[in-house]
Amino acid sequence: MVSDFFSSKMPWNCFCCVSQEEDQPETPRVTKNRDYPWDIYPLKELLHATNNFHHENKIGEGGFGSVYWGRTSKGVEIAVKRLKTMSAKAEMEFAVEVEILGRVRHRNLLGLRGFYAGGDERLIVYDFMPNHSLITHLHGQLANDCLLDWPRRMSIIIGAADGLSYLHHEANPHIIHRDIKASNVLLDIDFQAKVADFGFAKLIPEGVSHLTTRVKGTLGYLAPEYAMWGKVSESCDVYSFGILLLEIISGRKPIEKLPGGVKRDIVQWATPYVQKGAYNHIADPKLKGKFDREQVKSTIMIAMKCTDNSPENRPTMKEVVDWLKGGIGTRKKDLTDVGGIEDDENEENDGNDTDFEGYEMEVSDTKKNITKAKSQRR
Repeated sequence: MVSDFFSSKMPWNCFCCVSQEEDQPETPRVTKNRDYPWDIYPLKELLHATNNFHHENKIGEGGFGSVYWGRTSKGVEIAVKRLKTMSAKAEMEFAVEVEILGRVRHRNLLGLRGFYAGGDERLIVYDFMPNHSLITHLHGQLANDCLLDWPRRMSIIIGAADGLSYLHHEANPHIIHRDIKASNVLLDIDFQAKVADFGFAKLIPEGVSHLTTRVKGTLGYLAPEYAMWGKVSESCDVYSFGILLLEIISGRKPIEKLPGGVKRDIVQWATPYVQKGAYNHIADPKLKGKFDREQVKSTIMIAMKCTDNSPENRPTMKEVVDWLKGGIGTRKKDLTDVGGIEDDENEENDGNDTDFEGYEMEVSDTKKNITKAKSQRR
């Protein structure tokens, strides 16, 4: 379905049409695509911006390849994703991400500045996010600094929900992200949330309720019906967002290993506290009690609704945004019905229900690299 969409909207050869620029002697120029809002970068411009993809410019690494900090000839800070190897799968994920990011514009979605495609190089250029990803603040080296106080966490929650709601309800065609998680929520200079990484995204034609597809995503965030049967819909993103909510509130990872090698997910951990009404025990201890009790309670209740085992019982992201922004009182009856959640997560899909992505380097190394790279560019 995605390939059909591309073939009708954008010729595949447009990704390779800029390869001829490599041999041009003139000063590299960033050109504007007439039909799309992104820029087409010359390879020379991106090599110059990243100091030839120097290791000191590297700010992230994962299964897809690496991400580099750079500064353009105009002085703009950028992040450049460089695909590790070229294959049909990598080409498709590159095309999906460029196409989707180029079509969507929202304050809570990571902005695409442009791309380069030529020969075996596939490069995607984004806005640079100086405060890294959410995962570095929840579980990484910045976690102990507790830069995310409660108001800031709520702002991130609402921002991520807004971005996801836009994908589900305003983008045309609607878009399912399929990989909502802490490492895919980036933070700008003001700690505003930017949902990122659309390599696994699916475009949903009007009138289609769900698709059946190969399972992609990250263990701990996957909705049961998707992990077991490959049925993907907007409701799968809602489930992942519910997991992310609990993660932001509690500071705990989506899955933890107990003694004896038993795994427990964050919903299983939180459920007994919810059933007892002990919502404050779910809040991150690093907050030291400095949070709005009613806000914590209502946000946890929203998370439990989002992570209902039955997709039919989950809210839409429009409803979630409404609740988060103050419409909770109007749907209080719905939100209070969260008891009796079954503790029976299926563990049999561990081998095929995730594409693990180690996007983050150590934050200290990242900051050190950027500082060195900047000093060398002065």
